[in-house]
Amino acid sequence: MAVSVVMPALEMAQETGKLVSWLKQEGEPVRKGEMLLEVETDKAVVEVEAAGDGILAGVTAKPGDVVQVGRTIAWLVQPGETPPATASPDVATGRRSATRISPKARRLAQEKGVDISRLKGSGPGGEILADDILAAATVVSGVSPGPEPVTSIGRLMAERTTQSWTTVPHFFVTRDMDAGALSAARERMLPDIDRSHGVKVTHTDLLVAIVARTLTKHPRLNASWTAEGIVPHEDVNMALAMAVENAVVTAVIPRADRAAVADIAVRRRDLADRARAGRLQPADIAGATFTISNLGMFGVDAFTAIIVPPQAAILAVGAIADRVVPVDGKPGVRPMMTMTLSCDHRVVDGARAAEFMRDLAVAITTPQL
Repeated sequence: MAVSVVMPALEMAQETGKLVSWLKQEGEPVRKGEMLLEVETDKAVVEVEAAGDGILAGVTAKPGDVVQVGRTIAWLVQPGETPPATASPDVATGRRSATRISPKARRLAQEKGVDISRLKGSGPGGEILADDILAAATVVSGVSPGPEPVTSIGRLMAERTTQSWTTVPHFFVTRDMDAGALSAARERMLPDIDRSHGVKVTHTDLLVAIVARTLTKHPRLNASWTAEGIVPHEDVNMALAMAVENAVVTAVIPRADRAAVADIAVRRRDLADRARAGRLQPADIAGATFTISNLGMFGVDAFTAIIVPPQAAILAVGAIADRVVPVDGKPGVRPMMTMTLSCDHRVVDGARAAEFMRDLAVAITTPQL
């Protein structure tokens, strides 16, 4: 019996997905579990595996098409079987009956003499963007227009962060944390975890465990804003912001509040390796309820991060550095780090944010790992 290949839902509140490429050709045999197609989200390009065995047939979406979640875009059929007929077009917005172009791109096209009828846009639904005009102008003139090319993931990240910043009412709470006990715990655990799991535990691994466990006491920080109101989450699925070439992706450590530090470290290393190779899977980016962004390894003292909707908050972590601070009423030198919590004011108020940061500071100075 034929198995339908549908556009998967990789994120909460996702309505469409962009097909990046087919990893199998039409007419080619496919085994269940093999990677079949690549889909683009605002976080990464992910590979989607086949749901069954069969021959790829009846493909109705091509690379670049934007398709409604749940729509059939191909079939896996048995030898001699024909794919079922579809009742309606599968592609939601990928094919254009008329040229779609942003106002800025239209002005640029007029200024640079670019024929937009000959262009295929790289924006959502095939919309022609300013970058497409500039690229076309480069081909015509042979002179670089100046702006650096932006990857599709980079463009999506720019769109999503702009949307978040302009629609989510952010507020920020900052606190300096004593990281002495955290560093001591890492040094104590490092040899055992390295020997038993073959991975070097990092400060980020410890923070994932500590932050996740603290979140269980503060459910509003582990919730989402939706059209129906505030939705709490039972699990703490911790997303980590990871830098890849020309973009940032967020990969998820599920149920981090119940995970051992060693398991978190193994998962984090695996996610980082596959993110850099562009081989994240749908499960790797789905279901995040809270995000940590750590720039301490780059020597950044402090920063503020933009919330990843529909999450209610994101924690920005700075570098651990020796500072002169009061110790028992006298000046002393302690390893300190600055954390900034960005909150969605529709879900979290200032008092709740402050209480979370207070409890997090206590948990970091007395880590129970």
